[in-house]
Amino acid sequence: MHNHTSRAPLAIAATALLLTGAFGHLTGHLTAQAPAAPQAPGGRGGGGGGRGVAPALFLAADANKDGAVTREEFTGAFDGWFTQWDATKAGSLTAAQISDGLGKVIAANAPPQAARGGGPPQDACGGRSANPRVACQADIDKMMAGMPDKAIAKPAKPRKVLVLASASGFVHSSIPLASVMMEEMGKKTGAWTATTTWDPADINTANLAQYDAIFLDSTTGCFLDDPKDKAATDARRAALLDFIRSGKGIAGIHAATDSYHGASCGGGGGFAGPGAQLATAIVTQGDTNSDQKISRAELSALTASWYDRLDTDKSGKVAQADFGTRFAALTPPAGRQNAANATPQPPGGNPLWPEFNKMIGGYFKFHWVDPQLITVKIDDPKSPLTAMFHGQEFEIHDETYTFNQESFSRDNVHVLTSIDYAKMSDEDKAKEPTPRTDHDYALSYIRREGKGRLFYEAHGHSERNYAIGPFLQHMLAGVQYAIGDLKADDTPSTKVGTK
Repeated sequence: MHNHTSRAPLAIAATALLLTGAFGHLTGHLTAQAPAAPQAPGGRGGGGGGRGVAPALFLAADANKDGAVTREEFTGAFDGWFTQWDATKAGSLTAAQISDGLGKVIAANAPPQAARGGGPPQDACGGRSANPRVACQADIDKMMAGMPDKAIAKPAKPRKVLVLASASGFVHSSIPLASVMMEEMGKKTGAWTATTTWDPADINTANLAQYDAIFLDSTTGCFLDDPKDKAATDARRAALLDFIRSGKGIAGIHAATDSYHGASCGGGGGFAGPGAQLATAIVTQGDTNSDQKISRAELSALTASWYDRLDTDKSGKVAQADFGTRFAALTPPAGRQNAANATPQPPGGNPLWPEFNKMIGGYFKFHWVDPQLITVKIDDPKSPLTAMFHGQEFEIHDETYTFNQESFSRDNVHVLTSIDYAKMSDEDKAKEPTPRTDHDYALSYIRREGKGRLFYEAHGHSERNYAIGPFLQHMLAGVQYAIGDLKADDTPSTKVGTK
């Protein structure tokens, strides 16, 4: 565990004034700096199963280095990898084994920076570089300029928050910025002191005794699990649930709901790394006998089917320039993995830890790609957690999650904000496979869990949104509610959304 103890100077006064003028109050619209270019549609944040790993897979499969991949090269590469990964000669592979093997393939064949970005190396910060635990100083400066000055509620006593920044699936580049947000917001407002850990083993009963709340910082996958130690996994899970049920709090941002859902945690535990999402896609699409593993025959059938879809013009070769985009279409996020030969799963997969899924309020099935424009409506304008919005709808650009229909219900949570679905264009609505039948898309909410409290905010994918003053105030209010210092009506909403 560690605290961030030193920061570069804050943004210059002009920047602070600009941000204060733009975000200090609402006038019906809430926006940040110009959104980034849209990312590839092949996975959360454009990274996991599609274009993010495709360049390395292409280089590994292009055996004769002629700039194109044939059917024999593509299917042969996966067949050879199966032999390497099946070290025990079991005849089948778990998602965790595939993830580990793919991670090594990707690491060994990572293309040069210029090939990835078409330009000079990016700043050494955040998940946009080789150091995913350091936030960009420019992002910190913009965030600090919009940071609230004081707590919304007076703390009943000195409060401590543990920020868990461990992700076992897709790793968001905004994780370190959200960590800084929690640490610096607590300092500036006096509402709490925060400590960040990247180690899920810190979720244990003895360590948690000193904290008032846990902040789940875009955790993904089976983030608490130890794939080699079921007893440790069970103890961590129990400690987390006991923590909140005993009267303490949990707050989560963005990918905290992209956790514990899908096909499996991979051999009974979590798995991570650059190949994790692609491994999940392989098992989801290729497991024809529903044993949550992949045999050589199943992998051969899947890769042959994939090549048919890659070779759209039936030329017998797929050029490097075309490979990334086409491969991204083969491996969408878990909620869209429904190949013809796959065992049908509900959108977003199955709940893998039902108690957590209910506690966090639901789980991911689809996201609109950043910078999708979303109109946010205020469902409870009387709540102290939404006072900063003054009852006015606002617009935001971000990667916006939707939840598996059975996992989210207003019978389980008190909704604070949600998507104004009626204001979405038909074109944007059509981007979502299997839309919710109730068109009810909550964005932030609170709920009781035993004697404790849960706050969740779905946005927070893009660093740009951490510069929005009202967004930061909403996070402050939510965490203070979770801690127990800010009282609010948290009875379930129990009403359907806008049709």
